[in-house]
Amino acid sequence: MTHPARDLLRTTTAALAPDPEANPLVPRIAAGTAPLAALAALALEQSWVIPADRRAFEHLAVRSAAADPQAAAFFTTLAEGEALAGERLVAFARACRAQEASYEPLPGCQAYPAYVAWLALNAAPADVVLALTANFSAWGGYCATIATALREHYGFTDEACAFFDFFAEPSPDLDRLAVAAVEAALDAGRLDGKRAHTYGRLLQTYEASFWSALGEPTP
Repeated sequence: MTHPARDLLRTTTAALAPDPEANPLVPRIAAGTAPLAALAALALEQSWVIPADRRAFEHLAVRSAAADPQAAAFFTTLAEGEALAGERLVAFARACRAQEASYEPLPGCQAYPAYVAWLALNAAPADVVLALTANFSAWGGYCATIATALREHYGFTDEACAFFDFFAEPSPDLDRLAVAAVEAALDAGRLDGKRAHTYGRLLQTYEASFWSALGEPTP
């Protein structure tokens, strides 16, 4: 038996899978050759991304609460997850000896949360559900790789790796909420698959920009 919503999520995720060569930093972390300064920059960039994304998801939840409660539940869960991730990020930043006061965020890294904020203001919530879910697949894979490498090559503790463990672990509840939101939108005829694909493509491009900016040699 086919499940249109689940099938659409699966095919969109497959279509938007990133080029393996588009991420210059994660393979270096996996090999243990990325310097501690690059890990510190990753922590500091995420200290900007996480709260920005949390507020964007909260806004999307409010926007969709009345007309699209399934999408609202999805975004509320995302926002709660970002809050938990932000708490776990502190230990990773400490392990990297990240110096927040002297750090200037990179435009290439902050394009992603800026676009998520644009989606929160302008896009139909159900389309954002589909685009984000496709994007999260790649992010989760990167986090799983990083979590393993931090333990094996950098000697980081479980506490210091908890930020990446959090995103690397599958979330059946979030998957269920995504399917419910996409199914409700399909049934109501208010999901624009082409527009959602465009949003997802741009999200993947901005994520590639994030990793490329971090992977550039430090002057």
